[in-house]
Amino acid sequence: MVVTTASKGRGGGGDDDGENADDHYLNSTFASRYVREPVPKWRMPAKTIPKDAAYQFINDELMLDGTPRLNLASFVTTWMEPECDQLIMASINKNYVDMDEYPVTTEIQNRCVNMIAHLFNAPTGDLEAAVGVGTVGSSEAIMLAGLAFKRKWQQRRKAEGKPFDKPNIVTGANVQVCWEKFARYFEVELKEVKLREGYYVMDPEKAVEMVDENTICVAAILGSTLTGEFEDVKKVNDLLTQKNKETGWNTPIHVDAASGGFVAPFLYPEIEWDFRLPLVKSINVSGHKYGLVYAGIGWVVWRDKEDLPEELIFHINYLGSDQPTFTLNFSKGSSQIIAQYYQFIRLGFEGYKNIMQNCMSTAKILQNRLEKTGHFDIVSKDVGVPVVAFSLKDSSKYTVFSIADSLRRYGWIVPAYTMPADAQHIAVLRVVIREDFSRSLVERLISDILKVLKDLDDHPSTSATPINTDTVTKKTERQIEEEVAGHWKRFVRERKTGAC
Repeated sequence: MVVTTASKGRGGGGDDDGENADDHYLNSTFASRYVREPVPKWRMPAKTIPKDAAYQFINDELMLDGTPRLNLASFVTTWMEPECDQLIMASINKNYVDMDEYPVTTEIQNRCVNMIAHLFNAPTGDLEAAVGVGTVGSSEAIMLAGLAFKRKWQQRRKAEGKPFDKPNIVTGANVQVCWEKFARYFEVELKEVKLREGYYVMDPEKAVEMVDENTICVAAILGSTLTGEFEDVKKVNDLLTQKNKETGWNTPIHVDAASGGFVAPFLYPEIEWDFRLPLVKSINVSGHKYGLVYAGIGWVVWRDKEDLPEELIFHINYLGSDQPTFTLNFSKGSSQIIAQYYQFIRLGFEGYKNIMQNCMSTAKILQNRLEKTGHFDIVSKDVGVPVVAFSLKDSSKYTVFSIADSLRRYGWIVPAYTMPADAQHIAVLRVVIREDFSRSLVERLISDILKVLKDLDDHPSTSATPINTDTVTKKTERQIEEEVAGHWKRFVRERKTGAC
């Protein structure tokens, strides 16, 4: 959430006759046929305006947003079939929490939970109900799973008469920021395994070495945000099993399968990463990533009901009947849950497999075309989610940040970033291959990359300082700050912003 502060302006309770007064108002060429008075930006207008004008004001501004299908930074689904769009609109006014009023929607969520649990090989019989819940996204799912681990650990420590005030989680430095949020919000130490050049995921041996009696779980990532690579969950399970046997700690594993949970079962069924491994107690997955649903849906499932403490589940009856709930929020839209169910029954296992195979084939084509340019080294691995991460072979004239900035002129949003500790000197670009990224778009992207490279070769920017490994921390921090500050200044120059 962004908190925005603005000065007083006309029509909003204050006067501003200065030369920058227009900065506080919205003016629309087309809406002028409906309304002549400008609309204040920062305060609620004093009067109503026609619906046509309100639509046009907003539509005009939104035209300046990036094009979702050209946003190659995001894993989030940007296209669904029109029939599913219709289902979403038909259910957009349903509040999922009203289970008694919308029992079919509740049943659909339960079906989705069971389908996902079986997909992840949960030890659940055909007539048993799986343990899980739909969430707003994987961030909420991780919060819920983390809370379950923390509470289970606290219960065990209390029963043993031992201190329970210093819980920690062991994970790799490549984790998504939601893990840092969980650790900070719920007072859990995050013990990160540092990376190294050429190895950009958590090292299982180092991870298990960091486990101690206060470790509530080891978090393994199936589909790293940085490179799309899968971490070796089976090796973590085997090493941790041996350590648990030696120490009696019984430390469990959570798998963050936000990106890879809807990829691995269809492309790599032989890889053991899920509930086939005894220490894996919970798994989260993002329905709005390779689950092929628009943003706003995630899932978390547990091995069995003993892994979810009953004291974390709330029972309410003021909506009409007894309703168990385990979420961080209360109200939630139903449309994304229904959209997930549509994809499950519409595509089935065969359909998901075909789409994932096609995405991976597209990733291979992009990788080959990038290698043929002679300018890039491929950093991502062959096994993982359909992601192509690549670095410059020569950063003496310009950096990956210069390329990312230049590609925006063609509408492409391709993120450039440095790796976490201890691989900060590696800077890469990353392209996420989604279902709607066609082969023709690959060719256009390559063509535009070649144009950018030629332009940068002919007109090297004086600000594109090459990465110096001797001062890498200072250089990369400055480059990131300049990149972020530059974009914000261009798009929201008049605002004073802060995050909360």
